[in-house]
This record gives sequence, C-alpha cells and structure tokens, in this order.
Amino acid sequence: MNPVVTFAAFNFTRKHYLLIFATVVVIIALPVMALATILGKDTVSFLGNSSSTESSGLYEGPPVAGDTYAWGNCTYWAFAMRLQAGDPIPTSWGNANTWAINALADGYVVDHTPSVGALMVTTAGDLGHVAYVTAVDPVTGSWTISEMNAPHLDVVDSRTLPASQAILYEFIHGKVTL
Repeated sequence: MNPVVTFAAFNFTRKHYLLIFATVVVIIALPVMALATILGKDTVSFLGNSSSTESSGLYEGPPVAGDTYAWGNCTYWAFAMRLQAGDPIPTSWGNANTWAINALADGYVVDHTPSVGALMVTTAGDLGHVAYVTAVDPVTGSWTISEMNAPHLDVVDSRTLPASQAILYEFIHGKVTL
C-alpha cells in the first residue's frame, strides 16, 4: 500500500516526489551542461581549479590603452605583452596569420628562432595564432609562451614547447636596425 500525503488539493505519492525531484535536478543540470558546452573543457577545468596547462586564467585586467585588436583574442594579448615590455608593435597587422608578413613589411626581424620578447606566430587554422615568448631555456632550447584564446576566448595560459618545434613557427623580433 502506497502512503498518500495530502497537500492542499493534491495527493502526492512517493512516485510524485521522485518525479518532482528528478525534474528539479534536470532544471538545475541543463544550464550547467550548456555552460560547459559553450566554454569548453579547458575553461570548465580551469574554473574547477584543475587546469591542464602550466598556468591559466580568465583575463580580468583593465582594457589595454591603444590596443585595437579584438578583446579576448591572441592578437589582443600579444599586442598587450609587447606594449608592457616597452617594445610596442603596430595595430595594423590584422589576424595572427598575417602578422609575420606584415612585420616583415614594417621592418621587423622574422625568423624561426625563439627569444624572450619575440612573438611566436603560426598560420595554422582559419586565423592563425600568436603568442608572446616569456622564456627560452639556454640548455634545451625549449621556450615558454604566454597566450590568450588558445583554449578559449579570454583565457590566458602559458606552456612550454620543445626546441624541435621551432621550425614550425615564425618569431617576430624587434625592428631591423642599421
């Protein structure tokens, strides 16, 4: 025999309570699942404090004065890092996949050798990617970059790449001096 609880004009059984509980769980779970889908695994992992990169985080700093690149993207971050280092670059280089060719046209040194302060560029993907080199190991030749929008929009992280991969990237250094 099922016990019946009377609540106003409704007769609730155990099945009714289970159905209500399941409905509430689904209502709560749907936005969480949607957020996870939109942000992606890396961002959700960061928010859960278990990032797979050396360090990462959502950029919470102020807007960078003079930075006309799209906020939250790799180009925005690369421009900001060079500006902060006292070696600003033009705001006219476009998407990351055009930075090396535009840097050459503007008189910058572009090669396949990472150095601290250089911008690492790849043309892979639809728009390419650019990052700021923060360190180079003099023994192994590996280099560490600071980047934005590698896993997701507005996520800043750093990672280290092996020396053997330098040939896959172009590095923008300072202007050619005569």
